[in-house]
Parts: sequence; C-alpha cells; structure tokens
Amino acid sequence: MYWKFNMRFLLFSCICLLFSLPYRSVAQVLLDGETGMVFSGYNDIRIPGDKGTLFSFSDDISPEPALYYRIRAGYTFDGGHTVSLLVAPLKLTANGIIHSPLRFQDEVFASGTELQGTYVFNSYRLSYRYDVIESEAMTLGVGLTAKIRDAYIQVEGAGRSSRKSNVGFVPLINFYFDWRPLERWGIMVEGDALAAPQGRAEDVFFGVYFYDDRFLRIKAGYRLLEGGADNDEVYNFTLQHYAALGAVVRF
Repeated sequence: MYWKFNMRFLLFSCICLLFSLPYRSVAQVLLDGETGMVFSGYNDIRIPGDKGTLFSFSDDISPEPALYYRIRAGYTFDGGHTVSLLVAPLKLTANGIIHSPLRFQDEVFASGTELQGTYVFNSYRLSYRYDVIESEAMTLGVGLTAKIRDAYIQVEGAGRSSRKSNVGFVPLINFYFDWRPLERWGIMVEGDALAAPQGRAEDVFFGVYFYDDRFLRIKAGYRLLEGGADNDEVYNFTLQHYAALGAVVRF
C-alpha cells in the first residue's frame, strides 16, 4: 500500500511538472496512446536464481496473447528538448501441466501438477531527449530514461501458491529516429535500451505512420520487449512481441 501510494504521487508529480514547464512559442505538448496484442517469445525463469528450478513461462506453461496499452505524455521546448512520462503496464497469464518437480520461491510443485502462472511487468519511465538532427525530412534524438520496474511472478497449483515481487530502478539510453520520405507518411524507430553485467533491457518500436500537418499521427508497427537479469535472487530472461497501433496528438 505504501509503494502504491508513492507511485501514484510520483506519477501525479511528473505530470504536473510536464505541464508546468514555461510555455514558449516553439513548445509542444504531446499525448501518445498505444494498444494492441502482445505475444510471448521466450520467458525463462528460475527463482531463487541460484537454487530454483529453471522453467519456461512460454513452453512448460503456455500464455495466451494479451491485450495491452501504453500512455505517454511529453513536452518539447527550446528547439529539440523533450521531457516525457510513460506508463506501460503488462500482464500475462498462463496454464499448463508440469512434467517434473518445480521449486519456485518457497514452494515445491510436484510433477503432474496443473499450474496457473501470472507474469506482471509494469514500467514507469521519465525520459529526457535532445534532437541532434531536426529537418523537414528527418529527426534524430538521443537521451536518458529513468525507469521504475514494478513486477511480480506468481505460480499456483494443487492448493499451493507462491509469488516473487521485484521493484527496482533501471537507467536506460533513450533514442528516436523519424524519417519522412513521402508527404504525410513517415517511418519511425524509438525506444529505450541498455546492457550491463547485471542484465539487459530493450524496448523498441519499429513502425510507419500517417500524419496530418504533424499535429496528429496514426502509427502501426512492431514492438520488441527483451531483457532480464541473472543473480542469486532472480534468473529471468524474456522476449515479448507486440502488434501495435496508436495515435500521437501534438498541440
């Protein structure tokens, strides 16, 4: 309860910050909404990371494709500086029968147990980006993202249940590429990514869009979410595929 209260307070404070920045004639507020379906690639889990049983959340138990959404609010000012806040929840559920004993967290599930799994990976990100190239045909920007990860994995079956929660901060590199080769049509690549000895994270969108005087964009494409960590507490590496559709409004 304490963490949820503080998360709401953080999101409210960041939104207030975005809309209280000094307005200039070149400034723009943007609202970016995205939705679609998410499909699991691989999702390998071992908890604890040094003593648990390695199992697959995509093979041993099978997740259903899930509907997702993301919301971003941003502010561009002084000819190329952009600050934005992203809220990106993700929840997958899966079912399956395991064919060998599974030790997960503080429970052991016997071979033949029908399991229900829940995989939650909610992401809250505050980003700053500077557009190093800005022309009629192209925009190229780079920056930094501060990400808060609020995640848990839960396994249930045969009257037993165990959950592993994880909340943490992750710094990422933010990047943005926008090419407009045709009138009213463009190609874009944007995302956050970083690799380190402790793990890696990549969240990248590849797509096309139609724009109306650049105040409204309708976008469609593919999003990739990949990464994970390997330590004594948690081993989890996952790849998720997104079929994405969204709209960006600038005013």
